[in-house]
Amino acid sequence: MKEQQILDMYEDAGALLNGHFILSSGRHSARYLQSALVLMSMDNAEKLAQALIEKINPDNFDMVVSPAIGGLVIGQEVARQLKKPFIFTERKEGLMQMRRGFSIPKGTKLLVVEDVITTGGSVCECMAVVREHGGVPTSIVAVVDRAPDAEGRFDVPHSTAIALNVETFAADSCPLCAKGTPAVKPGSRGTI
Repeated sequence: MKEQQILDMYEDAGALLNGHFILSSGRHSARYLQSALVLMSMDNAEKLAQALIEKINPDNFDMVVSPAIGGLVIGQEVARQLKKPFIFTERKEGLMQMRRGFSIPKGTKLLVVEDVITTGGSVCECMAVVREHGGVPTSIVAVVDRAPDAEGRFDVPHSTAIALNVETFAADSCPLCAKGTPAVKPGSRGTI
């Protein structure tokens, strides 16, 4: 699947938004990708999962994990297509945790699947939880990387279906805030 086809999916779903957004990382941006709108379509989910599967070797992992909430749909679809078990991590009181009775047998190799990566914070938190429970993250795939030139975010190989250089700003130096443009927080950690 070509990058333009993926962008078209986001545009067609009304999921490529322009405005003033507070991202899950706390950084601000004039663009936001709402993957949930794209993944409402099972056809889109299936195609995007296939695009991610093309980037990995399924023999390099035993299980799939995603950080909630953004990675849930695409992670489960990747796992479904590969017939691998799927688990997820989620935040409780601000801390990423493994809950819901999930467990990871010691030494199990895991593929981490995310919808959109900006700073990589959620992915790193997810991998830390996996390691705490005896798992071994082997690689990361994501539909979109908003900062593909950022180095040193991850200590395992990672790849994405599409790379977009989307500028983000620290909250205290955001030009959109300086202009007085109201900010919205459309991500999984609440709205303002």
